[in-house]
Amino acid sequence: MSLRQRCAVLLSLGLALAAAPAAAAPYLWEVLSMNNRVYLYGTVHAGRKEWFPLPREVEDAYEDSRVLVVEADITDANAAAGATSAMTYPPPDALRAHVPLEDYERFMKLLPRYRLLEPQVGYLSQYSVDAYLLRRAKTDLKPIVELEGNAAQIALMTSFSEKEAATMFKGTLDALESGLTNEQIAGLVGAWQNGDPQLVLEIARRYNERVPGAVAIEDKFVWSRHEAMARKIEGFLTDTKQRHFIAVGALHLAGPRGLLEMLRKRGYVVRQL
Repeated sequence: MSLRQRCAVLLSLGLALAAAPAAAAPYLWEVLSMNNRVYLYGTVHAGRKEWFPLPREVEDAYEDSRVLVVEADITDANAAAGATSAMTYPPPDALRAHVPLEDYERFMKLLPRYRLLEPQVGYLSQYSVDAYLLRRAKTDLKPIVELEGNAAQIALMTSFSEKEAATMFKGTLDALESGLTNEQIAGLVGAWQNGDPQLVLEIARRYNERVPGAVAIEDKFVWSRHEAMARKIEGFLTDTKQRHFIAVGALHLAGPRGLLEMLRKRGYVVRQL
């Protein structure tokens, strides 16, 4: 497993442990053009079986839509295998050769603890909102469109330099050991429960202030992707009359650089449901 993949594992484990019950108020918006409407739904990436079905407003919006749109189809087994291959050090190379010994030893102490606790508390990535929607769409034979696709997301992950990846790795370890990860994700999911993108942004800002290098990582992982995403969403609004249900990570919808504000500035009517 590569340094980049280890960081992703640690982040997902932190999310799994800090997840909370299903949303009481949906993190859901309707975007209207002269010709069409789409639904934009912010998601979280780990959860519990009893979360589902989702709130009635979300289920109704999904039913009203002809197409499901996601960042990438995370249920695609072939793509998952490709991601593992692309993000794994080929033998005899290994993670320990790419990070300081101290950080490697910290990681090895943390990983068994999180692997033990995750099934006990019952929060799993297989119960992510994205996975639920993808499984529904495939059962319903509803077309699935990717805003980016797994290959693009792999390319993004592997674009980090060794220095950037080592900084991200150390910051993730620090956040897990200090309890910041659980605090952050619990706060983010709480904001998601209440349909509050401003609070999502504020919680992300607090993390950035406490973790060196986090601002640059967030810029690369989140904000740099929005122009291409917004162009595709505009196409759904102007080039077709089919309703699209668009599911993206909750932070993508938050703040002045988020997709909601970008679409407002381009003249579309955006309202929370």
